[in-house]
Amino acid sequence: MKSTNRVMAAALIFAGLASSSAFAWERDKTYNITILHTNDHHGHFWRNDYGEYGLAAQKTVVDNVRKEVAAKGGSVLVLSGGDINTGVPESDLQDAEPDFRGMNLIGYDAMAVGNHEFDNPLNVLRQQEKWAKFPFLSANIYQKSTNQRLFKPWALFNRQDIKIAVIGLTTDDTAKIGNPEFFTDIEFRKPADEAKLVIQELQQTEKPDVIIAATHMGHYDNGEHGSNAPGDVELARSLPAGALTMIVGGHSQDPVCMASENKKQADYVPGTPCAPDQQNGIWIVQAHEWGKYVGRADFEFRNGEMKLVNYQLIPINLKKKITWDNGQSERVLYAPQIPENPQMLSLLSPFQHKGQAQLGVKIGSVNARLEGDRSKVRFVQTNMGHLILSAQMARTNADFAVMSGGGIRDSIEAGDITYKDVLKVQPFGNTLVYVDMTGQEVADYLKAVAQMKPDSGAYPQFASVSFTASGGALSDIKIKGEPLDLAKTYRMATLSFNATGGDGYPAIDKKPGYVNTGFVDAEVLKQFIEQHSPLDASAFEPQGEVNWQ
Repeated sequence: MKSTNRVMAAALIFAGLASSSAFAWERDKTYNITILHTNDHHGHFWRNDYGEYGLAAQKTVVDNVRKEVAAKGGSVLVLSGGDINTGVPESDLQDAEPDFRGMNLIGYDAMAVGNHEFDNPLNVLRQQEKWAKFPFLSANIYQKSTNQRLFKPWALFNRQDIKIAVIGLTTDDTAKIGNPEFFTDIEFRKPADEAKLVIQELQQTEKPDVIIAATHMGHYDNGEHGSNAPGDVELARSLPAGALTMIVGGHSQDPVCMASENKKQADYVPGTPCAPDQQNGIWIVQAHEWGKYVGRADFEFRNGEMKLVNYQLIPINLKKKITWDNGQSERVLYAPQIPENPQMLSLLSPFQHKGQAQLGVKIGSVNARLEGDRSKVRFVQTNMGHLILSAQMARTNADFAVMSGGGIRDSIEAGDITYKDVLKVQPFGNTLVYVDMTGQEVADYLKAVAQMKPDSGAYPQFASVSFTASGGALSDIKIKGEPLDLAKTYRMATLSFNATGGDGYPAIDKKPGYVNTGFVDAEVLKQFIEQHSPLDASAFEPQGEVNWQ
């Protein structure tokens, strides 16, 4: 009994409920507090080609929730789990300015700093902070030379005399999966360690009534994070019970809707009920990606306690594809249409038009045709395949690379190259991944992939690989021109589509040493072309490295 009392007392202290000072809120009064959240926006300020998501429809949803909650005398807090950057060319070309200005108009209160906030040099991120009217939060990112935090560790909000602290945390995988040249003077410390320090400091100095963490760390079922850094589940378990009211997460880009204890729903259907995770008395939420949903958590605060009374993921004009008996198909809304806010459309339209115009600007040139025609990339190795895979290897420091030929959708003619040309070649928006494997694992992988038949999308394109295939067996395997060493470790680059088993390729996304960089395939190719232009097409011409007999 005494032990239980001690645990309860500790939880009260960490939750900020044991302050000796007088409470500003009234005892025995129930307050309504709603937390709205999104994460992993990745440049999707504009609706997609099917009319899904976009900040204009998101603002309509947020405005409606604000009115509803205000009518009940309640308050709203709007938070982001980070990764505003990288993913849509119209946004990337403008350093996500439309995204941050759109978030201002919606009225975001704070965001966690995501790993993709570091896809650009730090001066770009500082400019984004100036555009934003809300704080960028991260308690665990330090400048090595000064031993000082690069961002505010927390922000404080007063809602109906209830003091709410929001702390920010960023995955320490950022240094591993980002661009090393941007991290020469930056250190990512263990988020859980910093969280404990920050919570203690808050209790000593600010004595908040409620503490929420906005994180960019990922949600991994039952804390099984594999080769990723620990995520939100591990964070919650590492803290005293109830130390946080909730964790608003991001990074793994999941709808966190639990099917059972410690297990998410595999294929969440938009508009259906969603039960958030709860670990160690702490709610954990995440709203998938790209603004596809606005997460809504309705709490009642009474006598120092926060009780979750309702949670839902609100789909933002998401649609399902229906195919009729006659073979015709159409996309149908999961939920009633959400109109786009006219003020937001007025703000964002010039950015959308400017971004589309910039797609036609020259990014490089090539002296001969880069072959990406369907009749070639699904039958033989091509210079386009080598170029794309060379770009992937350069970005990941990989020893070799593999991808489905069917992922190459167009050729590039001799002359100037625009970003629009690149997007025609790689239109699917897959992300670049890599995995470290032993030589034996490489041999097994190549043997499986080499079975993919010509005249199919699965036919493989290779770079820095050579072998002879005969009767289902491979011989004379070489990586970067050297015989394969079965005991050596090699790094392979590929795309997320193939890594997760697309086109029947061996799934590698659960292997130790697997990393999804989050970089979009077309952006990787664009940067490579910019850095190596003018391109010599012959330098990427296959030399008969792979042979099927």
